[in-house]
Amino acid sequence: MIWLLRFVLLFFIIFAVYMGVKLLFQSSRKLESARKHKRFLLLDHDDVRRNFHLTYKGAVFAGEKYMGTANNTFDVVSISIWPENTASLKGMVKDDFYYIDKKIREYYPNAEISWKSPVKEFLQ
Repeated sequence: MIWLLRFVLLFFIIFAVYMGVKLLFQSSRKLESARKHKRFLLLDHDDVRRNFHLTYKGAVFAGEKYMGTANNTFDVVSISIWPENTASLKGMVKDDFYYIDKKIREYYPNAEISWKSPVKEFLQ
């Protein structure tokens, strides 16, 4: 009986350590840390159906990818980006959005990038 109790206790300790490590390396935690430190971070999945998130200068943006044909291959051909919180855009200038465009083009060179409101109106 005592061996069973020790086995269960060992199982719970291993499970707690596993969950702690998993929490430390969670992608949303990385995004939040980059937002707080006002760094650039792009979190993207290989799956085209999943949106990507990026942060720059404390603002968090979400982007939607669309698949199509480009140069006789299937690739991401269109990307729509919008800010998740418009109040966080305070203090950003046009060069900041051009920098974000440039960084996204490094990952998706064949994609046409379109911004949604209010950034779309600001860039025009």
